[in-house]
Amino acid sequence: MRTQTGGSKETAGVQKSRMGLSEVRQYMEHHYDQPLTIEQLSGMAGISAKYFVNLFKKTYGQSAMEYLTDIRINRAKRYLSESDERLRDIAHKVGYSDEFYFSRKFKKEVGMPPSAYSRQSGAHIAACTPAMMGQLLALGIMPVAAPLDPKWTPYYYNAYALQIKVHLKYGGELQGADGNKLAKVRPDKCIGTESLPEEARRRVEDAAQTLIVSSQHLDWKEQLVQIAGYVEREEQASAWLAAYEIQMQRTRDKLSRVIGEDTVVVLRIYGTGLYAYCNRGIRDVLYQDLQLSPAYKAGTLYNHELSLETLVTVDPGRILILVCAEPASRAAWLSLQRNKGWQKLRAVRSAEVYPIPSDPWYEYSAVAVSRMMDEMLLLFTGKCPNPLIDTVHGSPGRGKL
Repeated sequence: MRTQTGGSKETAGVQKSRMGLSEVRQYMEHHYDQPLTIEQLSGMAGISAKYFVNLFKKTYGQSAMEYLTDIRINRAKRYLSESDERLRDIAHKVGYSDEFYFSRKFKKEVGMPPSAYSRQSGAHIAACTPAMMGQLLALGIMPVAAPLDPKWTPYYYNAYALQIKVHLKYGGELQGADGNKLAKVRPDKCIGTESLPEEARRRVEDAAQTLIVSSQHLDWKEQLVQIAGYVEREEQASAWLAAYEIQMQRTRDKLSRVIGEDTVVVLRIYGTGLYAYCNRGIRDVLYQDLQLSPAYKAGTLYNHELSLETLVTVDPGRILILVCAEPASRAAWLSLQRNKGWQKLRAVRSAEVYPIPSDPWYEYSAVAVSRMMDEMLLLFTGKCPNPLIDTVHGSPGRGKL
């Protein structure tokens, strides 16, 4: 009885120590420098080697050994670009006892030997948010991976979908398949912001050397300069900023002749609510760079619910309006246009109401603010075609009402 009881406890202990597949995967991420085998990993999961191989590939889209190779090569790339260590030491650090085998493996996976890579590192950069894509493009860098979505980032999607190798989901979660994609493409460097969720940031930092840009404390110009230093494109940053200054002055001069003393307000409809709205891009482009007069003044950034009565009191000369892409917001927008109070507004009576989409107005980057500048010129000089009464966030159309 004692033997059976002891055996039962031992069996229970083995069962308790078994890892789930995700735990085995995490173990690989932290012990990639060790000589891991399928037999060892399957034993940790408490299943047969054959079943482990099939289950891992079915779950994560690649074999366990392919995933381990991705981890090791990504770490090796970081060591090659960030340190002057000997090749033998780097090979040992990433789990290869033979530096010559490591060199052959590296060349097979990356397309060049480690020595050549160390001289050319920085060629493949991943953007982890749309704004970082806008900053990299301004520096003349086509990201190897970036968030692309035909609805929320139509400009990038339509212009660069075929040139960007890996399409990440819009939103920055980098979970599941997205995390695997980023690891598989093996970027030299990644660029994201503090808005990345903790798990997403961990995956990004595991994939490559990573720069986390402060989107809260740096304006787009400061971000551009910081990123330029990180990717060694300082001259490109200076050239972009100089060109933007010229674009800004020309646009400001043209709009001042058209707008005159008219005040401007940006409105946002979300659900049944009407809001006076100002984000960082709108503030920088409309009220700082173009020096337009805000009809609604409430600090620098705001999203304040607004009654129609208050809007009538403000009575702006020109209105830009964002309508969220869901039924309640669309219905509220259509209803508002039939309201007599709305129809009495000076901007409405003079047909100076402009529905605008979320793209580029919700993005804060060098490319986005430049596009906003162009949009303002098109809208306010009367050269914008295809007037739409129902433009919403995510829609590519724009027009004047």
